[in-house]
Amino acid sequence: MDFQRLIAFVVFSMSLLLLWEAWQDYSNPKPATEASQPAQAGSPSSQPGNAAVDLPTPGQSLKSNETPETGDTVIGARAVVKTDLMVATVDANGGDIRSLTLTAFRQNENRDQLFNLFEERAGRNYFAQSGYIGKSLPSHKTVYELVPGEYVLKEGEDTLKLPMKAVIDGVEVTKTYTFHRGNYTVDVDYRLANTSAEPVEGYPYYQILRHGQAPEGESFFMYTFTGPAMYTEAGKFQKIMFDDVAKGKQDHVKEAQDGWMGLVQHHFVSAWMTMDPADASKREFYTRALGNDQYAAGMIMPQITLAPGEEKTQSMRLYAGPQEQDKLKALAPGLEHVVDYGWLTVLAYPLFVLLNWLEKLVHNWGVAIILLTILIKLAFYPLSAASYKSMAQMRKLGPRLQHLKERYGDDRQKLHEQMMKIYKEEKINPVGGCLPILVQIPVFIALYWVLLSAVELRQAPFALWITDLSEPDPYYVLPIVMAITMFIQTKLNPTPPDPVQAKIMMIMPIVFSVFFFFFPAGLVLYWLVNNVLSILQQWRINHVIEHAGHGKAGK
Repeated sequence: MDFQRLIAFVVFSMSLLLLWEAWQDYSNPKPATEASQPAQAGSPSSQPGNAAVDLPTPGQSLKSNETPETGDTVIGARAVVKTDLMVATVDANGGDIRSLTLTAFRQNENRDQLFNLFEERAGRNYFAQSGYIGKSLPSHKTVYELVPGEYVLKEGEDTLKLPMKAVIDGVEVTKTYTFHRGNYTVDVDYRLANTSAEPVEGYPYYQILRHGQAPEGESFFMYTFTGPAMYTEAGKFQKIMFDDVAKGKQDHVKEAQDGWMGLVQHHFVSAWMTMDPADASKREFYTRALGNDQYAAGMIMPQITLAPGEEKTQSMRLYAGPQEQDKLKALAPGLEHVVDYGWLTVLAYPLFVLLNWLEKLVHNWGVAIILLTILIKLAFYPLSAASYKSMAQMRKLGPRLQHLKERYGDDRQKLHEQMMKIYKEEKINPVGGCLPILVQIPVFIALYWVLLSAVELRQAPFALWITDLSEPDPYYVLPIVMAITMFIQTKLNPTPPDPVQAKIMMIMPIVFSVFFFFFPAGLVLYWLVNNVLSILQQWRINHVIEHAGHGKAGK
């Protein structure tokens, strides 16, 4: 085994794996079984409270068929809330947040438009909903009295409240959203006053409704997870595939006394969580396929009981915004794991922390990537030197090995014996160029996931034509230059004795450059800088070895 074949095999295998995952996600549409079709709901105005949803028996474990139903959406009176970071549209029907525009980000497929996280669009609905399971209590089908119009967070104000009211069978309900300056959290408060002569009881629920498609503008070659996600102390971070939800697979934790439920997509997340991270209230988590490629994911909180004349207030928090790890970690335990590095988190997270620190020094993510590449190269310098030294020695032995091949022809056993004899004479380990590289591969994969997952790189400019390090180079300059550096590396490496292998190694730079046409510019920039540094190091070692008197003339 030589270095060239090893690194080619590893990189090519990684590329095939990524392409296979992307193809599976692209070519297998989410099934919608007949059993998962939603109940046909009439107009919310004719269905006060949550009469369409059965009230569970007190103390009974909630079943999946008792989760809130979602029928056809109805448009009612609307309020548009504007803060320094978002524009939210709230509908009087259920008090749903029907659209949410994040003003600091732009869409991938159309850079002239702001990014919509929540949206109301045929086949692509994405809402935040809440309510109660129980008679005489509001659900996301309840029609509230909402003063329509525009609500703007004014200069000098830190919060903006949007109240709405409803009366259901003698229960007076006030649902209030509180928006905050400088962050993406939205608090939801319910004040319930039972003015009837009968006790009222029910279960509060908080859910996210979303279609099962990947975000628009998502590259086919760069598959990232889209779907429900949750965290509990017992089950830790769990991702739930839309396919599994459609098939009725419920392998995630059902009940816990902590945790949150959310919906993850590339660079962004929405999640319901308690106001107090230490809240130990028992809650049930659920996912549900609603048909027509619509899914619901949420959690049901403990039962509430209102005696005649009693009043109670309940609160919950919604986060809907970018996957900024430091901010997510402060909101709820485990929320930072939505930035999912997989099994290499132990390597990826420190790399991100270092990259983030470098960016704060230089105020340019592209320059930070270059500096991080240099630091990684320095850290692995001894291993790289050992690898390149072994390759340089093998390179110098090339003529002798070729002579042996011509001399012994098809007698592979004799050829192998003579080659081993030369390696022993020259004190060369033929696999010495491979082992050091194996140690570095996990670091490369971890950095790959860092550069792919970091929302901080989204629309982050580097220089000249590179205006977004999370997107491919629009003019393919970086991939082409990287292909040139790979070709130079190939010429510096020992030439394989087999002519077919030699031709393959010459073609590989072209093949890999095609893959990198679709990779984020930030990742290609890392690889390019790494290649340039490797070429300089390898050239220097080759020069030293070739003038050190190692090797002998062929016989």
